[in-house]
Amino acid sequence: MTTIGIVRHGITEWNRLRISQGCADVPLNDTGRKQAAAIAQRLAEENPWDLIVSSDLSRARETAEIIAEKLQMPISRLDQRIREISCGEIEGTTEAERLEKWGADWRSLDLGMEKTEDVAARGLAFIKELAEQHPGKRILMVSHGALIGLTLQALLPDQFLKTDLDNTSITILEQAEGLWQCPLYNCTKHLTALQPME
Repeated sequence: MTTIGIVRHGITEWNRLRISQGCADVPLNDTGRKQAAAIAQRLAEENPWDLIVSSDLSRARETAEIIAEKLQMPISRLDQRIREISCGEIEGTTEAERLEKWGADWRSLDLGMEKTEDVAARGLAFIKELAEQHPGKRILMVSHGALIGLTLQALLPDQFLKTDLDNTSITILEQAEGLWQCPLYNCTKHLTALQPME
């Protein structure tokens, strides 16, 4: 069986302020680093992992680096294909700013946002490639909320009609004999000691 543990990056200041990030390269804030240390500690105490891959955006990369240091293993690959959805002109804006600039129907405008089906397609292709290249291995993948959610919806549409991923949550995918299942979704039990979060 091939196992892929998908971790959403730690929180950033833009997350906290509800500013659209997309592919903007926003770093973790101090809370995000504590969250990353907490998931790293959890992963070190559970079943061992064989390799780590990550989005190349700094918030994911730094989360992966904190995990990799704790697990005493290198990051095998930084890959643009598992970046967050590109949000075009709305990157760097809050909902209030979008309403002021483009009006209530801003979602219907062409503001250069990447199509969700394209995000799902690249996420799905990446997951399947990981499973093909590393059969029987346990792989950690550090990525972003929308990318992870859209990938899960494409891979297991009956299970995931909608998704909502917390920062540094872990979701487990397993593939055996060509079939995928998700025995763990959006688990954040490692964060209980950090409550209340900012």
